[in-house]
Amino acid sequence: MPLSSFSAFEPALAHAAVSTEQTMERLLPRGDSDEARVFEAMRYSSLGGGKRLRAFFVLAGATLFKVGAMPALRTASAVEFLHAYSLIHDDLPAMDDDDLRRGKPACHRQFDEATAILAGDALQALAFEVLAHEATHGDPAVRVALVSELAKAAGAHGMVGGQMLDLLAETQTDLSIGAITRLQRLKTGALISYSCAAGAILGKAADSLRVALAAYAHDLGLAFQIVDDLLDVEGSVEELGKATNKDTAAGKATFVSILGRERARAQASLLAQQASAHLEPFGAAAGLLRQATRFVVERRA
Repeated sequence: MPLSSFSAFEPALAHAAVSTEQTMERLLPRGDSDEARVFEAMRYSSLGGGKRLRAFFVLAGATLFKVGAMPALRTASAVEFLHAYSLIHDDLPAMDDDDLRRGKPACHRQFDEATAILAGDALQALAFEVLAHEATHGDPAVRVALVSELAKAAGAHGMVGGQMLDLLAETQTDLSIGAITRLQRLKTGALISYSCAAGAILGKAADSLRVALAAYAHDLGLAFQIVDDLLDVEGSVEELGKATNKDTAAGKATFVSILGRERARAQASLLAQQASAHLEPFGAAAGLLRQATRFVVERRA
């Protein structure tokens, strides 16, 4: 059943999660060879948890351009593999030092640090292997664009750069709102932006439509991070499946510490409204993406 057959967001998100997870399960390595331990760690960290919101953005964007199910699902799976790699490394003692992820022991706790690092490395490599395969798209130029854009989103000018800024922020408690915005645009927003744009790449969309989706992703990504900061101080371990109040305890500057809870919540709502406005060129076809903006600001996990 294609995502375009859904009119309500939550059933569409659930369908996207199940469909992507099934594809991921088929793409992940398995076996009883000597390296099977890293296979197990990869599967442990990437399957059976998470909202799959990034996968949803890939699939919802793909429906706008009549992209086939398999190219969209393989691309969504690649994004989720890369996201899982980032979470494994983010939880390591050298990074955020978290013991829980999605309500269960973090990969380095379930296995060990060395295995967790290798599992993250392998998931990152698998993401690019999947995108480069001809089953993802018959046009080599499209596959090159998918790989190139994901590399930018994941690398030193994207997620990795944002993580570096986040580590530096632990000793720079006087960060401005502009600096925090840049940090989160790289650490969180870059992969969300790629997820929203991937369908347009697969569908060889016009530049103007890709710009509209990029603007949508920019505002939605910031709203997402503001809500994450709110949940860190208002949520519970049971709701979030991970430790809370870590940024506050570390004295780290966040959207909430600078703006306060009410202003942060209002800013997230404003950004969600702006994100929806960027979808005007797509008309009613972007209904699920519009509903996603409400989900991002109202979520509790």
